[in-house]
Amino acid sequence: MATANKNLSDYDKTTIPNANKFRFGIVVSEWNDTITEGLYKGAYDTLIAHGVLPNNIIRWDVPGSFELIYGSKKMQEQMVNAVIAIGSVIQGETKHFDFVCEGVAQGIKDLNVIHETPVIFCVLTDNTMQQAIERSGGKHGNKGTEAAVAAIKMAELRRNS
Repeated sequence: MATANKNLSDYDKTTIPNANKFRFGIVVSEWNDTITEGLYKGAYDTLIAHGVLPNNIIRWDVPGSFELIYGSKKMQEQMVNAVIAIGSVIQGETKHFDFVCEGVAQGIKDLNVIHETPVIFCVLTDNTMQQAIERSGGKHGNKGTEAAVAAIKMAELRRNS
């Protein structure tokens, strides 16, 4: 497991640019909302900690992780510097998990290839609810924090390129 010896919330704060001039969009799946709300809190708190003004964070909710693609595409049109797509897909008894995970990953990849505004993939794809809990503010930290750090770095890369 990739997070077995890593806390997703640990990072060197001195390497993160001041983000007070940036605007961010966060698209949050309502499915598995206990998990996605934890991820959102991690992302939001990290953006605020690095200087982003609360009114420069736009949040949109979508029904499920598959809808993150369209929500992120429309969010790219909102004059934001980066988008964070937050979702949680937990393995069930059917192949639905595989189709949703593959579709969302490919869709967000496509948005990054086609458009100039980076979209950060903050979609947990866990085997169990416990694994999701551990990665959304539990013992492995918060993937939302990691996604916000990536969003700041990508917004800075876009500004400087």
